[in-house]
Order: sequence, then C-alpha cells, then structure tokens
Amino acid sequence: MKRRDFTKVCTSIVIAAGAQSSSVLADTKKVSYQRCLLQGDSSGILTVDQITVGEPYLFFYPFVTTPCLLINTGKPLTTDENSQWRGGIGPDKSIVAYSAICSHKMSHPAKEISFINYRHDPITYFNHEEGKSVEQSGLISCCSERSVYDPSQGAKVLGGPAPHPLAAIELEYDDSNGHIYAAGSYGADMYDRFFDKFGFRASMEHKISDPKTLSNDKVSVVKLSDYTRQTIKC
Repeated sequence: MKRRDFTKVCTSIVIAAGAQSSSVLADTKKVSYQRCLLQGDSSGILTVDQITVGEPYLFFYPFVTTPCLLINTGKPLTTDENSQWRGGIGPDKSIVAYSAICSHKMSHPAKEISFINYRHDPITYFNHEEGKSVEQSGLISCCSERSVYDPSQGAKVLGGPAPHPLAAIELEYDDSNGHIYAAGSYGADMYDRFFDKFGFRASMEHKISDPKTLSNDKVSVVKLSDYTRQTIKC
C-alpha cells in the first residue's frame, strides 16, 4: 500500500472512531443501582404533572454527590427496540434524566455556579455533522468548553469537544400514581473520574465524609435555579 493511501485509510479510521464516540446513544448495558423514589424539595412525592416543560431540575444519583438533570422536553421521546436507552417516560414519554457531569472535563452544577444547563430556548452552536453553526432548542449545553448534547437522542454529542454522550439515568414510571423512580445508569461511567477530581470538594459541599456514598431510597428534586446561585448561558 502506498504511503498516501495508507494515510488516507488511517485518517478515515480516526474520523469514523470520533464520529462513533460522539453519536452513540447511551446503549451500553445498564448498571443497576438502588431504586430511588424522586420526591419534591418539601419531601412530598414528585409526580410527572409537577415537572414543568422546559424547566431543568436537579437530583443526586446514584451517589449523593453526583448530580443529574431531570427534564420534561415537552415532546415524545422514543427509541427503537434494539436500543438499551428506553426514551422518555410519563404519559407523553417526554421526561428524561441524564448525569449532569460533562464528559469532557466533568463540569457539573455546584452551589456557586453551573456551566451545564438544559436550554429549552434556542441556542447557536457549531454542529459536528452539519459542519456549520446552527440554531436549535431543547439541548443540554455546557458552556465551559461549548459541548452540546441532545436529550432527545440519548444525550448524543452534537457539538464541542465532549468525547461521548452523557450517562443516561434510567427512570421508571408508575402510571397508577404518577410516581417516578431512578433505577440505574446507561453509558460512559464518569463517576470514578469525578471522584478523583472533585471528590473532596463534593464532600465539603454535601457535608459528607465519603463522596461515594450511594443515594438513599428517596432523593430530593429541586429546580436547578434553586440549587445553584449562577447558571451560565452561552
């Protein structure tokens, strides 16, 4: 094989690998954790009709220090039968949850500031697949390095340096009473990296000695805007 042809082949492999890592849905096998009932910040049970469309909510799962976004996108989110990620839950199949730890440098919501947020309003970003700047609504945006994820496609990476989708949190819905449970996690496991980099700070923020403490059987859900003092938008 000529050197020029060999270089072309290698380049194609690298491009394909990069495209695959950014487009794969949260399709790896589920890691099961304790099944946790989601409840409101006033300790009342949270039901699907209390989750406002377009409002990002925050809860901590599967560990007491690892933040997750709970989102009602306002539209049905479904997936094919071969996908591990089950899509949205609730009567309209519009509610999803993802780890709020960015897969690039693990930016995440803290009490002082959050660079990652769900944007129901349109944002402008450079789309990898289209090779141009586009305007789109209903995305998860991390403003620390401008990574953009699509919650309607398993948090697929649309733009920025993020190497893979956000981990998807499996939600279970009880249609008899509207209750919601978190039951596991799909996708890349960022938790050990998060603990290595931010474990000490997370322990201080949550006033707990071990940041790897698993969530209890009930976890509180709050609006992201009520948890963090400043949410960066870009």
